[in-house]
Amino acid sequence: MFIGMEAGLVVVAVVLAFTVPKLGSCWFEALERGFHRLAERRALSVLVVGLAALAARAALLPILPIPHPGIHDEFSYLLLSDTFAHGRLTNPTNPMWVHFESFYIFWKPTYTSMFYPAQGLMMAAGQVVLGHPFWGVWLSGGLMCAAICWMLQGWLPAGWALLGGFLAVVRLGTFNYWVNSYWGGAVAAIGGALVLGALPRLMQKQRPRDALLMGIGFATIANSRPYEGLFFGIPVAVALFGWIIKKEGPALAVALKRVAAPLLLVLALTLATMGYYFWRTTGNPLRPPYMVYVHTYEPVPYFPWQKVKPLPDYHHPMFRSFLVDHVITTYEDCRTVLGLAKRELREFLETWSFFLGFAFTLPLLLVPVTLPYGFAWQDISGETRFLLIVCGVTLAGTTLPIAFSPHYIAPLTCAILALVLIALRRLRSWQWRSKPVGQFITRAVPAICVLLLALRVAASPLDLPLPAEWPGRGVPTWCSTGPSNQERAAMLQKLRRYPGRQLVIVHYNPDHEISFHEWVYNRAEIDTAKVIWARDMGAAKNEELIRHFKNRHAWVVDADDHPPKLLPYSEAVKQRNGTAVQSSP
Repeated sequence: MFIGMEAGLVVVAVVLAFTVPKLGSCWFEALERGFHRLAERRALSVLVVGLAALAARAALLPILPIPHPGIHDEFSYLLLSDTFAHGRLTNPTNPMWVHFESFYIFWKPTYTSMFYPAQGLMMAAGQVVLGHPFWGVWLSGGLMCAAICWMLQGWLPAGWALLGGFLAVVRLGTFNYWVNSYWGGAVAAIGGALVLGALPRLMQKQRPRDALLMGIGFATIANSRPYEGLFFGIPVAVALFGWIIKKEGPALAVALKRVAAPLLLVLALTLATMGYYFWRTTGNPLRPPYMVYVHTYEPVPYFPWQKVKPLPDYHHPMFRSFLVDHVITTYEDCRTVLGLAKRELREFLETWSFFLGFAFTLPLLLVPVTLPYGFAWQDISGETRFLLIVCGVTLAGTTLPIAFSPHYIAPLTCAILALVLIALRRLRSWQWRSKPVGQFITRAVPAICVLLLALRVAASPLDLPLPAEWPGRGVPTWCSTGPSNQERAAMLQKLRRYPGRQLVIVHYNPDHEISFHEWVYNRAEIDTAKVIWARDMGAAKNEELIRHFKNRHAWVVDADDHPPKLLPYSEAVKQRNGTAVQSSP
């Protein structure tokens, strides 16, 4: 619905641009004058953009409240957040751990998430300071928009950078799943913005603080999206190294002292810290948690040229269902030419729909008409060529694995937005038959984004169809929120109101949909948690678990009932036994 409205508004904007291009000029000119006055104060602009993102998301809480997790990744990140919030890097293995196994979490040699820690650290900050991990997500959204504005100031005039910052607020800081789930995206985007924002500043002014910011950016990417960050970092490293080695004499000494030394210091500290974290979580400073989980649970490889490993000895049937049966079809498809082509087309559509949409595609499509005949690659400015190379190399790297989601390429966010703004800037002076068509389009694109935001805010009063949750249906857009397990969240709230501590044994039917309806996730400190979730492993194993947690109220929930029913364990056993007796011959 909203992507269709966006397409319609773009068509209307193009028609108006060629027919009445001066429409609304007086209002736009007044707005632009105030806009440029703010843009001249660069530090204030960055601050205003960040605060605007925070204020916008907070203002949406009445219609878009604190989200409930629904995807396996989210629960895993929540475990990281809870672990760090308790002042630990990892957790000891519980003696009853087999009952608590769940996706993207491992239990040996320690109990922790498979993911890298940056997202968990940000969420832990929100949990410690404001009482809930969501506030860490909220903070990351504001920092992301501020960092993007700062990055753009290094590549574009101040006014265009400020426009880009506000476009980031509208398109990335309000309704999309990066700031409405615990899945990530904003943290890696902050890292990318710090790296690309520091690069031109280092080449112009050679300030140690910019080298430190670049190092922090690389550290953030390495601890959020390390695979994609490798491809993202290659062009940056080549450009920076090439710039340094061209210098001679005193200029070289200054570059080494003020740029290379601070950057290498931060990178060395990052590697040492990551090695220590790996050692504490996996027992090996060279083995990240990600690899432990893959080795333990995932026989289907991430790359189509790799071979499927022998199946692990799963304790629970649904692990095979999700980690093998659910993935093997995608893997086998990617080993064929047609299947691989479909996978690349799907990645292209998801990237386009999330980062660009019709509004941002318009200037990219129109900018070629402003170029002179015979225009070549060499005629493109060095800055634009570099951004295109960074995007191309990173996107090429993401075509290799069999899986993809938009937040995988989050470090590219600022580069993609910069290319859109470069196209808008080029269009600004374009005229057709002496009509300021380009000027109208540069005004129409942000106006469309703001109008769409207003329509999304008023969707319920206007009875507009809400965008589909993603993943789930369709492709992700700027206003696609993530799925949530509302039934589990409601049950958890109910259990928290009961006196004493609770133990909930979750029963699934064989055909249970596990992708967005998993229930068995626990906090970092299981023994002291108010509610413990465990898997139904049969009468004997269940009794063993209940004896271990003898001071807890034991319950059974059938996750496939509609709505799910919570029964005392003894009553559930009687019902099952009665059913078994009645159905026996």
